[in-house]
Amino acid sequence: MPEQMSKHTSVFRGQRRQTQKLTAHPGEPSHGPLTAEELQLAVRNHSMPLEALRSDITPPGLHYLLTHFDIPFIDAGNWHLRIGGAVQRSLELSLRALRRAPSISVPVTLECAGNGRTLLRPRPLSQPWMLEGVGTAIWAGVPLAYLLAQAGVDDDAVEVVFTGADAGIQGGVRQQYARSLPIAEALRPDVVLAYRMNDGDLPPQHGYPLRLVVPGWYGMASVKWLSSIKVVTRPFDGFQQTVAFRYQQDADDAGTPVTWIKVRSLMVPPGIPDFFTRRRVLPAGPVMLTGRAWSGEGAVQRVDVGIDGKWAPAHLEHPAAPFAWCAWTMPWVADAGEHELSSRATDASGAVQPLEPVWNYQGMGNNVVQRVKVAVE
Repeated sequence: MPEQMSKHTSVFRGQRRQTQKLTAHPGEPSHGPLTAEELQLAVRNHSMPLEALRSDITPPGLHYLLTHFDIPFIDAGNWHLRIGGAVQRSLELSLRALRRAPSISVPVTLECAGNGRTLLRPRPLSQPWMLEGVGTAIWAGVPLAYLLAQAGVDDDAVEVVFTGADAGIQGGVRQQYARSLPIAEALRPDVVLAYRMNDGDLPPQHGYPLRLVVPGWYGMASVKWLSSIKVVTRPFDGFQQTVAFRYQQDADDAGTPVTWIKVRSLMVPPGIPDFFTRRRVLPAGPVMLTGRAWSGEGAVQRVDVGIDGKWAPAHLEHPAAPFAWCAWTMPWVADAGEHELSSRATDASGAVQPLEPVWNYQGMGNNVVQRVKVAVE
């Protein structure tokens, strides 16, 4: 889910720009240690432990979590979803009505757009993710396309705006978290309004009673705690769409929007960890290296595993769904000494993970290869 905080007040189309200095100068790159504000965000949010990569499906408590403002308290008995705007029939639906509608279950890998931010130098100030801002769950609910068909989308509609119940201030702008999708994306058959996660009801921290899940897109698109859906005839210019979640070179660059998840692979660190440094220790001999790979821009075609800079192809398994991660394995005979392990994925579009981070102002989409230091005894 979303997390970027801009140093600047919102830049809305046709409005003048203002600058507001905040305590931690959010969005401004830092050369120093983590700030108190970053640590506060890290306490509220959490990443997925890498050992959870062993499982096809991530339990809700291990799945990455990014709560943008506060978790809203919602009484599901009195809650209704409103669908309106450029439609032929406005709808207002209770959770009970949604549960009676046709449903789908979709395994989806969600990844935070800021995953890998802390590895950038200088470090953009925001939620300090390493590489574990990811998880894969089975999301069950109503296909968004079904409800839009029930409402009847007008011919001149261009986007669908999703607004959550979570409210706060970002960049000096008081707002409810809201994002939009182009009509073509909103009408995809796999985009789901989810009220279940894995085998249970949607947990409060994951958007209860209803959230959007957009397979293949970074997590900021999957709006939680949905309160309304509005079809619009002009592009949405809300803060989370036009200011946050942009690939920018500096604060004055309008940038390009963050959308599809970039190709990535991660390894389950072998052996056992040192408590403080997380450095890995394992005995000499054969070991099976394992991990997961995924991409929003095409199926993963290849994963190469690096042992001290020498690369060899891993064995890939089929994913459970087009936008769910796939497992990979490679045997390794570990020699005594210090080693560096890494994994690098390639997807069907030809995109390959970079060996070095690609810097941008907000710290978005850093899909640099993972490097794991191990000591073999």
